[in-house]
Amino acid sequence: MSWISVGNKPRAVVLGASAGGINALGFLFSELGEDFSLPILVTKHVGLNDDRGMLRVLARQSTLPIKVAKDKHRILPGTIYLAPAGYHMLVEEQGVVSLNLEAPVAHSRPSIDVLFQSAARVYGQELVAVVLTGANRDGADGIRTVKGFGGTTVVQCPETAEMGFMPKASLDTGCVDYLVTLEEIPAFLDQIGGA
Repeated sequence: MSWISVGNKPRAVVLGASAGGINALGFLFSELGEDFSLPILVTKHVGLNDDRGMLRVLARQSTLPIKVAKDKHRILPGTIYLAPAGYHMLVEEQGVVSLNLEAPVAHSRPSIDVLFQSAARVYGQELVAVVLTGANRDGADGIRTVKGFGGTTVVQCPETAEMGFMPKASLDTGCVDYLVTLEEIPAFLDQIGGA
């Protein structure tokens, strides 16, 4: 896929998904190569206390280690971190995860915007942000922030998403570098994060 070009070698990927996200994430994680070297931080809107169920489903499909994020744990390469139910997940300067119980953003906690905005401030041009299927506008402000810090922004084609409203809201910001189908995203990520 020679059309892919990112400014600097990325250091991290952030993913946001809502309605329809389990299927999209399961497909994506099953298609990534085992040599994928970047950390992937995921905010998926989940019901209260539902993160363990999501972890079980996705772990069966993932070629990479996957875990529910814990406060102040160091972010490791080649590992997938899921935001726990009811907590915002942020990235801190020291390369660690931070969790908090601040007010919902875009009616959501965890919030995609919160993750994307904190990661943009830490990784700048070395961040790739991806918005997948969903039924609200969470992630749009985050995409705008990532682009403002020079990161690379990717959105699933709304027409191919299980729920197209969330990717369309991000697309409408005018800050999206790549509009791709779900099937194209694993190859994109492998190109930038494969060993």
